[in-house]
Amino acid sequence: MSEYYEALGVSKDASQEEIKKAYRKLALKYHPDRNPGDKQAEKDFKRISEAYEVLSDEKKRQIYDQYGADALKGGGMGGPGGHGGFSSMEEALRTFMGAFGGGGGGHGGGDSIFDSFFGGDPHGGGGAQQGASKKMNLTISFEEAIKGVEKEVVLNNYICCTKCDGSGAASTSSIKTCTQCRGAGQVHQNRGFFTMTSICPQCYGKGKTITDPCSSCKGESRVKAKQQIKIKVPPGVDTGMRLRMTGHGDAGETGGPAGDLYVFISVEPHPVFQREGDDVVIELPLSFSDAALGCKKELPTPHGESCRLTVPEGIQSGKILRSKGAGAPNVHGRGKGDMLVKVIVETPVSLNEKQKDLLRQFGELEREQNSPRKGSFFDKIKGFFSNS
Repeated sequence: MSEYYEALGVSKDASQEEIKKAYRKLALKYHPDRNPGDKQAEKDFKRISEAYEVLSDEKKRQIYDQYGADALKGGGMGGPGGHGGFSSMEEALRTFMGAFGGGGGGHGGGDSIFDSFFGGDPHGGGGAQQGASKKMNLTISFEEAIKGVEKEVVLNNYICCTKCDGSGAASTSSIKTCTQCRGAGQVHQNRGFFTMTSICPQCYGKGKTITDPCSSCKGESRVKAKQQIKIKVPPGVDTGMRLRMTGHGDAGETGGPAGDLYVFISVEPHPVFQREGDDVVIELPLSFSDAALGCKKELPTPHGESCRLTVPEGIQSGKILRSKGAGAPNVHGRGKGDMLVKVIVETPVSLNEKQKDLLRQFGELEREQNSPRKGSFFDKIKGFFSNS
């Protein structure tokens, strides 16, 4: 279930910003307007557009990661590698337009579809752009994962320049409308049947120029700085889960909104407890006598409390006892799992002579019903010896 990721050249834990950036680069390379008559380029364009349509939608991406592309066929998607996800080039181009901020249009009419990309904003004007999203790894203890925790971390981010409020200019009077594009942020050139639109080389798509840049950010509108932020980790998280911190990525240029921070969780192993979804597993070693006669045991729970467990007499090794609601909380707030107690019956070792003698006496008194599985086993294998 990795072909879509391979098609875009990204890893399975890639952020939405990385997926979009990879698709934009490949879409330009294989776009039909750049490769007229090239059938292979057309197939590649459809393939990466199909991959982007799935991976850019978190719900579709989750289904794909878990079940593969076949699970999406009902919604009009094709299998990975079949390049049949789009019934026409128009659908692939519509995905292309959506990725670059354009409306849903076809390939036939008016200016070239490149107008919606090379000029940045298809509606004219460069303006502010959202900053890049970032990701980080956060390791927490088992107890912190169960109860939830708040962690303080330090990030080295681009932040909005406070001296110029993100304008990049020393004063408002030093911000001028670009003379080359007249504030549009893009310039147009006729190329036969097509009108090619490109980012203005003078203002780099911003539509404005700065005659006196801010002394703090040197006209960049943002600066690198360390930020201390608090990450609220909800109860019930587990290894591999991802938290999204909206607005904690890099600040955008020219006062644009900040990107997001994606926090990937790793939970340290616990010496006693193990997670199985929302359930927590603990092993309970029992002596031969406790297992045979039954007993009561006080056990810890993952929440730092204790529970009293009744072990029935004659319990077998490997048997699972369940303590309802003593497991991990569901990260989405849907109650708690159970604590599963796995019984391990230990064979006694290092016996003294008196203990051995007592066991010999017990062995002489044993009846078949005392060990039902043993009797059943030997009944089953009798046939092997009689046929030999």
